[in-house]
Amino acid sequence: MVYLIALPLLSSAILLLLGRIADKWGHLLATLVSASAFGFGVQQFLQMHKQPGSNRAVTQKLFDWISVGTFKVDASLLLDQLSICFVLLITGVGTLIHIYSIAYMSHDKDRRRFFAFLNLFIAAMLLLVLGDSYLNLYVGWEGVGLASYLLIGFWNQNPVYAVAAKKAFVANRVGDLGLSLAIMISFAQFGTASFSGVAAGAPHASSAALTAIGAMLLLAAAGKSAQFPLQSWLGDAMAGPTPVSALIHAATMVTAGVYLITRSNFIFDASSTARMMVIAVGVITLLFGAIVGTAKDDIKKALAASTMSQIGYMILATGLGPVGYAFAILHLLTHGFFKAGMFLGAGSVMHGMDDEVNMRKYGGLAKVMPVTAITFGLGYLAILGVPPFAGFYSKDKIIETAFNSGGSKAIVIGGAALLGAGITAFYMTRVVVLTFAGARRWKSEAHPHESSFLMWAPMVVLAIGSVASGFLLSMGSALVNWLQPVVNASHVASGKELMKPMTVSVLALGVVVLGAGYAIIKYRAVAAEAPEKVSIFTRAARMDLGQDIVNDKVFVKPGFALTAGLVAVDYKVIDGAVRLVGWLINEISDVLRKIQNGYVRSYALMMLIGVFICVLILWMVTA
Repeated sequence: MVYLIALPLLSSAILLLLGRIADKWGHLLATLVSASAFGFGVQQFLQMHKQPGSNRAVTQKLFDWISVGTFKVDASLLLDQLSICFVLLITGVGTLIHIYSIAYMSHDKDRRRFFAFLNLFIAAMLLLVLGDSYLNLYVGWEGVGLASYLLIGFWNQNPVYAVAAKKAFVANRVGDLGLSLAIMISFAQFGTASFSGVAAGAPHASSAALTAIGAMLLLAAAGKSAQFPLQSWLGDAMAGPTPVSALIHAATMVTAGVYLITRSNFIFDASSTARMMVIAVGVITLLFGAIVGTAKDDIKKALAASTMSQIGYMILATGLGPVGYAFAILHLLTHGFFKAGMFLGAGSVMHGMDDEVNMRKYGGLAKVMPVTAITFGLGYLAILGVPPFAGFYSKDKIIETAFNSGGSKAIVIGGAALLGAGITAFYMTRVVVLTFAGARRWKSEAHPHESSFLMWAPMVVLAIGSVASGFLLSMGSALVNWLQPVVNASHVASGKELMKPMTVSVLALGVVVLGAGYAIIKYRAVAAEAPEKVSIFTRAARMDLGQDIVNDKVFVKPGFALTAGLVAVDYKVIDGAVRLVGWLINEISDVLRKIQNGYVRSYALMMLIGVFICVLILWMVTA
């Protein structure tokens, strides 16, 4: 099991340490190692599949890590039904992205370093999902943050890209504080940070402790998965090379928050308050991301907003009880295929359009880039949830579970999820129409063309997954049954059934048709130089609904003011007290220095005065 992490980590170290020596073959080594990790993951899955459900989890102790008093933590790995899903996604999709990157980054002088960072990213994410305790997970969690910083800012000679990397890093540090606090509270409450130990103690813990742990875990998940209120970094993170965007959005980084909550199901199942917070964050973010996506002209930022929204669906599902965890993972896996495919498709379009990202300068690309158009289109149908594509089996299940979650809130939650599906259909149709349909709007000097085999072959594989993965994972409730021992999933959602699956599917397909139809009517005849009418709502969406403005006014400027105040206190009070002592000693020294004048008569006088004082003291004492 350790080889899953060791192989990509070692290859990353080799490529970084050898430097330019590895320029000619570094990308091949990194791709081979990633493919080997995927092969090893498949082998582990097949071995696990042969075992009965209760015996499939395997723990491997590496060494004693921390031993302080009663606090003992082993560096151990846990491979079970949940973590193997992520292992296959990370290494499988990651390998396809590696293959794509060989061609995409072929002209970059630092391609070797890029592949070293890719393998570091994969190694860190594998450690995150394989750690058997929150502390082991935390090491991978921080490694993912570092790798994302290095890759988002890979072209850091551009100040905008460097700032985007820093923004992602800082936003994630806020979330990481939540994970740190959750670990501390867990140890204080249960005396352990292992998943099994916390799970065993959760039923006996106080509701206040469980809610506090759940809230801190949710904060951590919001940071990594770009969920409200820590979502502002995701759009700017598109500054990095497009394969990085695909890796972050489909196989690593943003999926970590969904994994954390699903892995911590015993906390959220025991705290209804924490579970409601998860639902609220999911609902807000799925609508937030969808609305932002309706106004983005940058193709990668439109897809980034889509990821934010789709992860919102997954977070919502994790708050809906045991069956919701399984459907969240189902949507995460199908999303891994169609979102990676669409990001690689966007990179293919940019590659053919001299790195132009503005969709209003595309149009009619389906005729000159047919493979890209078809594979992107299959991903588009999957994310819309059109049957029989993958999203139909995963997203519709989340909407159905939301409507049947019980209580008066079910209508609101289900209605929000349904509304999100309609808005998704609108903005994704907008992307497809502006990019691949309509009149050609590119400049005469542009010469769009289909990408090379190494780029479109991974896109074809991902497109096949976009078509088939949902059906295969849902057939006979395969994934629900597979995850049942880990998340205690059941086939029937709790609460009174409000809507039957067929009713939900018809409603979802109806809002999808409405959203897509409106987008076609609105954008099918966009002209190259046509003046654009921008409403107040469009301006707000283009400004990400003011998230950066809010952050600046609520956190950044008050933070600067607080820092300036603390610096003033430090300088005037703390340092001032130290300087006062120095000043007093200096003044006293100046006075004492005057009696050290070098004249014998002065010293004799001082001795005489001293003798007189001593005699006087003795007389007063003995009198």
